[in-house]
Amino acid sequence: MGNSCVTGASRSKSGGNLSSNVTLSSPEEQTTFKWTIDGFSSLLDKGEGCTYSSVFEIMGLKWYLKLNPSDKKTSEEKEYVSLRLELSRSSVKPDVIVEASFKLFIYDRSYGKHIEHKVNHTFQTASTSSGMSRMISLRKLKSPSSGFLVDNSCVFGVHIVKVVSSKANTTMETLFVQKMSIFNEAKTCTWDIDDFFAMKNPDYSPEFDVGGYKWCISMYPSRDGNHLSLFLHMKKPNDLPKDSAKLVELKLSIKDQENGNHLIRAGRFQASNNAPVWGWPKFISLEDFKDSSNGYLVKVKCCVEAVIAVAGSSKTD
Repeated sequence: MGNSCVTGASRSKSGGNLSSNVTLSSPEEQTTFKWTIDGFSSLLDKGEGCTYSSVFEIMGLKWYLKLNPSDKKTSEEKEYVSLRLELSRSSVKPDVIVEASFKLFIYDRSYGKHIEHKVNHTFQTASTSSGMSRMISLRKLKSPSSGFLVDNSCVFGVHIVKVVSSKANTTMETLFVQKMSIFNEAKTCTWDIDDFFAMKNPDYSPEFDVGGYKWCISMYPSRDGNHLSLFLHMKKPNDLPKDSAKLVELKLSIKDQENGNHLIRAGRFQASNNAPVWGWPKFISLEDFKDSSNGYLVKVKCCVEAVIAVAGSSKTD
């Protein structure tokens, strides 16, 4: 939890004592945690940094409070005392979401006018902390008339109203990327088109084999009226085991038949049962493609080249 964590008893720079006491509600209830900090000024003397309570258990889960006694953003002059509830990572499994409703408190021991912040928060592995709640300004807390700081002691707390745990609606994927030395060798496939203007929309290249699977290139000579589109297709995606995919490295190019300045686009995608096609719907504008100075279309002929390698695989659980 970082080097700024302070628990138990410690000695301040000024020689004062700082102690932290915790109180849980009775075993029958086990819904409230109170945290008394005796020697609050000593905590302030320690400078910037947050202080954590000990771990406590409520409703079968392990929690702790995080206190920032001098919370101030860069653009602000005013300091606040901020508090938040955190759920111990050991209490959160990767496939579980914990939805909690709770109240954060700072207790007014003189007048009984406690400050409370109601919070609803969803805890999961990637986010085990609720947002920091600014409970009270530090100036107000330290005011002589304040009932929140009595004899250099103040009390914070949390009351957990409701906790609901549920399975995360999450799909997990593991991608296995092969080392270069064991890549399937990249294969170059050339599609010579004798008459661009006679093509269907779309039209398909002859099939070819890469990595034990059959593929083809598709071209839309005018998919939207303004652009030429190019895609790579896995011809029989049902040959792949269910919930698996192949990581494919792809370079598609339209050859410059005059000057050798080919137009190349490259990418890496996963071909699967439900996503067997990948490419560029706007590979090149028709204006640029038909511009004779670019060499892509010579009279009615053009040439498309694909360089393909199967570079890995993935498994979805």
